[in-house]
Amino acid sequence: MTDFETVYKQYFRDIYLFVLSLSRNESIAEEITQETFFKALKSIDTFKGQCKINVWLCQIAKNTYYSYLDKQKRLESDHKLEKIHGDNFEEILLNKDDAFRIHKALHQLHEPYKEVFTLRLFGELSFLQISQLFEKTESWARVTFYRAKQKILDLLEEES
Repeated sequence: MTDFETVYKQYFRDIYLFVLSLSRNESIAEEITQETFFKALKSIDTFKGQCKINVWLCQIAKNTYYSYLDKQKRLESDHKLEKIHGDNFEEILLNKDDAFRIHKALHQLHEPYKEVFTLRLFGELSFLQISQLFEKTESWARVTFYRAKQKILDLLEEES
């Protein structure tokens, strides 16, 4: 048995329980624990022994778990953006409650976010056309639109 196998057998349960205490979800804890040991195996040569190995493993587990959470938030945010900007945007607007919530959030935005968002979605202008209207770059139009969407999503989330 290699040294790493010994470490795995000795600390797997401790790391799993640690991640379970963070996530409160057995399948996520299992996945993160496996990922933790995979990362530890890949970087075992960076372990300098300045702390106990279980502390090092817990640090990897914690970082892996927080990375997982960040990824989940991004995926959730992307899914919401798809709902707002995707093909079904018209369907959302047909639902009067959702449409009202979006318009209410849009009304709270400051310029130029409000106008750029409106021109892009309701005016169906390209980023190039929007940039020409504002005498800015196309990149500015894209960033401003993205930030407007984020602000609307944040407002919708606060309302929920």
